[in-house]
Amino acid sequence: MSERRATLRRLSCSNGASHCSRLLEGTAASRERRKRKGLSAVRREEAGSMAAVVLSEPEKLYIVHGVQEDLRVDGRGCEDYRCAEVETDVVSNTSGSARVKLGNTDILVGVKAEMGTPKIEKPDEGYLEFCVDCSANATPEFEGRGGEELGTEITSTFYTVFSSENSVDLKSLCINPREHCWVLYVDVLLLVCGGNLFDAISIAVKAALFNTRIPKVRVLEDEEGSKEIELSDDPYDCIRLNVENVPLIVTLSKIGYRHVVDATLEEEACSLASLLVSVTSKGALTSIKKVGRGSLDPESIFEMMETGKKVGKALHVALQKILDEEESLGTSRQKVGFLG
Repeated sequence: MSERRATLRRLSCSNGASHCSRLLEGTAASRERRKRKGLSAVRREEAGSMAAVVLSEPEKLYIVHGVQEDLRVDGRGCEDYRCAEVETDVVSNTSGSARVKLGNTDILVGVKAEMGTPKIEKPDEGYLEFCVDCSANATPEFEGRGGEELGTEITSTFYTVFSSENSVDLKSLCINPREHCWVLYVDVLLLVCGGNLFDAISIAVKAALFNTRIPKVRVLEDEEGSKEIELSDDPYDCIRLNVENVPLIVTLSKIGYRHVVDATLEEEACSLASLLVSVTSKGALTSIKKVGRGSLDPESIFEMMETGKKVGKALHVALQKILDEEESLGTSRQKVGFLG
């Protein structure tokens, strides 16, 4: 993963304003959709196929033969990522936010911390809620309800990835066992689909969680035993999440007899099967998912898992370096921002 560019491309306010409004103001509607749809996902035959491109047979042969020689159309090797741009704290009305551009893929993530009631099975923990919104500007196929199926697929995948108890310290989100906890609503907005959605979203989610600041609270109890919650007015008196164990997704697409990471839309059109592996910063696999209508033999799966662990560790190091650099700049950092 390349280091962050010095300047980020600005978006026009005419396109950005509507997206930003949907991300911030549509939180309640997003949660209502989550309740109606539940967590069960209608499985797609091939993730991201709604944004697929049409290639001729000679074009497919050109891509496939290049991959076999470890030389892709854009000059990368099979295990190389495209240049990525990462910026945090881009949306002011959230507890944390991040924007990631990976090649032509553009993702915006906002995290909103709100008080809620702990789940019955985990009374001393908070929890995360995911919602993915596919912008109609990302691809024409997302107009109307065209992107709902893909959004549900991605949402389901991230619930699986974050199902590990060690990914986020949920106990730190508990305010008062069985009564009050912090609920982190992670809203993902797909601005542009340029291939490799899952990886780009996972990078943006980790960056947004790193940027999240949750106000510290105190539980006060009066003489009658009733409890009252007091929020700190100091914006710097807050809780920061430990994102060390938050996994990143590495998608490995099988093309011919080799596999590639960070596939473009054109490369995805040449792949019949892909393997999604979620990897921690220490190289541990937390989940594996096969997508696509093709098949993968056991030897290929093992090779793809090993590649995923190696590439995932490097991806974590590169991302953490970017986040630490931004953090060290403090208030002196020049913000481009979503509506910059």
